[in-house]
Amino acid sequence: TISTMARTQMQALQLTFFFFLPSILLSGFMFPYRGMPGWAQIFGEILPLTHFLRIIRAVMLKGADLPAVATEIGWLVVFVALFAGVALVRFRRTLD
Repeated sequence: TISTMARTQMQALQLTFFFFLPSILLSGFMFPYRGMPGWAQIFGEILPLTHFLRIIRAVMLKGADLPAVATEIGWLVVFVALFAGVALVRFRRTLD
């Protein structure tokens, strides 16, 4: 998706930082998710990294099975479908 918006490699790198920095800061990776203000938690919910970290922590720390993380996996599937759809539409436009 990012590569379809950038015209140069440098611009793609800058856009990647624009996406990844909030992901790292607001997903619970650097700071405890529950300790964040309400607005940050809401924003964190729309980041794929938040759901991925919940899956990893549940499986590695608690030994969770598939049904325990099914909701988070469902959210990741939604993100993949959404981003792939947007990328496909934008890529087709760049070919035209």
